Amino acid sequence: MHVFVTGGTGLIGSAVVAELLGHGHTVLALARSEASAQAVEAAGAEPLRGGLADLDVLRAGVARADGVIHLAFGNDFSTADAVARAVADESAALAAMGEELVGSDRPYVTVSGTPWVPGWVATETDPLPLEGPVGGRGRAVNAVLALASRGVRSASVRMPRTVHNNGDGGFAGLLTGIARQRGVSGYPGDGTQRWPAVHALDAAVLFRLALEQAPAGTAWHAVADEGDAVRDIATVIGRRLDVPVEAVPEETFGPLGVIFATDQPASSAYTRDTLGWKPVHPSLLDDLENIVKG
Repeated sequence: MHVFVTGGTGLIGSAVVAELLGHGHTVLALARSEASAQAVEAAGAEPLRGGLADLDVLRAGVARADGVIHLAFGNDFSTADAVARAVADESAALAAMGEELVGSDRPYVTVSGTPWVPGWVATETDPLPLEGPVGGRGRAVNAVLALASRGVRSASVRMPRTVHNNGDGGFAGLLTGIARQRGVSGYPGDGTQRWPAVHALDAAVLFRLALEQAPAGTAWHAVADEGDAVRDIATVIGRRLDVPVEAVPEETFGPLGVIFATDQPASSAYTRDTLGWKPVHPSLLDDLENIVKG
């Protein structure tokens, strides 16, 4: 299958590109810069220059492909406005690519986050949040899944709060960055809230399986660790960086503070049973041992 991938040079995307190439697929990857294009070529894929805001470029990429995996998202979480812009850009891109796929029966795999359900371990059947800082992403993903009624084999891979590799990535990576800046490994609330996690290499396998096998209109959970207490995550970070570990106000984490403070464990039992997905790489707490001081 010739697959168009957005976000193909990021932590998850580079793993997905390698996974696809390693299983006989070819890849056309969106590249925002010359450096990204060179990284795509070095990985063995073909670059397509452009970004998520270049809707005509996205349509052209989809037109050349047998299937699509969308992973790109803005990385600026500094303000609520920045997050809103990233959500709006992604929503427009998803809609444009989806329209290009209507009636083709081609696979269209997009990404979202696992939902949080008060007092419950979230499963694949729980709905995505449609309000709050990332509610727009939930609405956009639901629109992609609704394309199943218009001849698109659409699917969503829901990612946990931390997708990690070699001690970096996801919300835990943000905690590490803040700890480096502030000299304190902080956590909001009492730190007992749980975050699910997955290694990027395991997540990449699930994206491939969803591309190859997922029925139209389905959602899947890329969850290896059901939920690690945020205080435990901060404790490993603090030990590795040799900084104190303590509770800090939600506001420390900007617009994501409310999400950081939420208990949000998630299960992937249905995904594992149905698609045969089996995570094999290190857990988050083990992988965080790779953090290097300095």
